[in-house]
Amino acid sequence: MTIEECYVKMGANYQDVIKRLPSAKMIEKFALKFKDDTSFQDLETALNEKQVELAFRAAHTLKGVCMNLGFDHLYKPSFEITESLRASNLELALQQFDAVKEQYTKTIDALNEFVA
Repeated sequence: MTIEECYVKMGANYQDVIKRLPSAKMIEKFALKFKDDTSFQDLETALNEKQVELAFRAAHTLKGVCMNLGFDHLYKPSFEITESLRASNLELALQQFDAVKEQYTKTIDALNEFVA
């Protein structure tokens, strides 16, 4: 599997990210670093502990990373939960978290398959 095929599998936008990162090797390097990013785990923990401000920061960070990597499939739900948390709407954010988790899992699964 190539990194482009990995992007297709996860529903990400390879064509967009190749405009910002000049080579497949560089995209691969940064995409694989995403596996070590703790934003998703931080978001989940903060939501479970009902810490809106910490959840907002984690969601905002996750959203930014996704935007930079072309992970459009994960960017959209990350954007939505970020905006709910910006408005301090914890109840809506908790409902939106399932969509974030689904796309995050899809992303990690594709990256793990790429590495294997």
